[in-house]
Amino acid sequence: MSLKKSISDKLAARNPDKALIRAHELKAEGEAARAFKLYVVAAEAGITEAERELGTYYQKGLGGHVSLADAVNWFTRAAKKGDVESQTSLASIYIAGFHPEAALFGGSAEKGPTEFAEALRWALLAAEAEEPRAQTLAGYIYMEGPEELRDLEKATLWYGRAAEADNPYGHLGIGLLTLRGAEEDEPTFRGVEHIRKAAEGGLALGHYYLAEIYDRAVGMLPDPAKAAEHYGEAAKGGVRNAQAKYGLMLMQGTGIKANKTEGETWLRRAAIGGDPEAAALVADIYANGDGELPPSYAEAANWFRIAAEGGHRTAARSLGVLYMVGAGVPRDPDEAAKWFRQAAEAGDVTARVDFATLMLKKRINPRFTEPAPVHQWFEKAAEAGDLIGAYNFAVCLAEGVGVEKDEAKAVEWFRRASSNVLNAQHRLGRMLAEGRGTLQNFVEARFWLAKAAAVGQTEALLDLAALELQGLGGPRNDEAARMMFERAAENGSRDAMFALGAMYGGGHQIPTDRALSLEFYRKAAELGHPRAALMLGKYLRLGIATEPNVGEARKWLTIAAKAGLAEAAADLAALEPPATAAE
Repeated sequence: MSLKKSISDKLAARNPDKALIRAHELKAEGEAARAFKLYVVAAEAGITEAERELGTYYQKGLGGHVSLADAVNWFTRAAKKGDVESQTSLASIYIAGFHPEAALFGGSAEKGPTEFAEALRWALLAAEAEEPRAQTLAGYIYMEGPEELRDLEKATLWYGRAAEADNPYGHLGIGLLTLRGAEEDEPTFRGVEHIRKAAEGGLALGHYYLAEIYDRAVGMLPDPAKAAEHYGEAAKGGVRNAQAKYGLMLMQGTGIKANKTEGETWLRRAAIGGDPEAAALVADIYANGDGELPPSYAEAANWFRIAAEGGHRTAARSLGVLYMVGAGVPRDPDEAAKWFRQAAEAGDVTARVDFATLMLKKRINPRFTEPAPVHQWFEKAAEAGDLIGAYNFAVCLAEGVGVEKDEAKAVEWFRRASSNVLNAQHRLGRMLAEGRGTLQNFVEARFWLAKAAAVGQTEALLDLAALELQGLGGPRNDEAARMMFERAAENGSRDAMFALGAMYGGGHQIPTDRALSLEFYRKAAELGHPRAALMLGKYLRLGIATEPNVGEARKWLTIAAKAGLAEAAADLAALEPPATAAE
């Protein structure tokens, strides 16, 4: 700063009125720091305009001075003298959450509870003086404030007076209030027109609500193109929900030419701004790929986490799934359980099942993951008539998950769920066949297993085939058992493949076919079935349906022996010893 300018400032500071004039000049020239010092001189002399200016400096951080407590102090001094702008500024500060006690005792003034009553006091003073901004603040408090302050008639009054002054927020407020209570065409059209004026006034929220009107066909036919246009304007104005919706419309080409790159950009912007739904949508894009590029599970996990931390329950479950399978993140059942639990406690039924499954299979470490009351979740759903809930509650009772084991009660709930739940039909059939929690009843067991087997449930096919083979609950029928084992084998069941190997090997009421027997034993052995490995080794050792192959026989018999089958060890001993290098 030149000496001449410094002298000018000092001379102005000798007189409060001149200090104010000089401060305005400096502020207009962009010299905020120099202007601040002169505003202080004028404000301390009690000049209202200077007090208001200092409040603005501290509120907006002009010249590096940031302090809501100081802003409130100076605005209050001016407001008490009837300064309408200061009264309006005070109202907005209190609405935003200024808490004087926090400022006094060193806490965070910005993070205290909203002081709506104090905000309303100042807003009404300015509103009565016909300040449109204050009128909209009063309208907002009466419409959205605490229950004890809400008064829709007064909200309508103040929003209406602001709208008469053509204030965009006034139009928006009265428009929303009108639509909220509209049951006929005339008030609906009137409400829409006010919101249109809010958008025409350049209000981003006006564009957002107008887009919603076109999107949801409120008082008019749906117009996706208009919806996209106004969502776009609102998105550019910083409305987070609009950014998410505009991004999705661009992704899908709804009402606007598809542009996935731009659409993803808007979704990302909304997600970074704290929109959980947008973060979840971005995550889905990465999880599913875009048709040209493969999925990026690591990126998907990052966005699912952002959405989950924002309370998005489906994203929390999806993140749990990624941790379960180790896609994009390390495989970690305990971390999976954490996210399943969050989703479950938010009401996600599938996540409840996922968490219960981890507990049931003892996949989680109790030192890291506290067991959840899954039985209570499912019992509540079951008693409300939810058949899936009834099935899951029955599983908890049958396996003792979170509750004392009670097989009799489990049978009761499996029976309730069996009218429409496939797995319940299978579990009920098995418990009837085994006599667990109920009298053994092979006839009824066949009935329920047949219902589940009819739609291809693998375990039901296996259990029903076993009853057919043994003639339990009806006549023995090896051909029916073979057909069921083949269906289960097609589903990938190694147990069914082993059973087919045994049946085709002879001694059953179907034609013996050792070649097919060998084929099924091999399929089951390759999937890790120990007894299939034993039988495959025997066939290869003895040359049944194939040329003898001592080397391969030794391989499979060794696998069976390591699985603990003593017979495999005996067969290994009967093999010729392998040739040594010396020989």
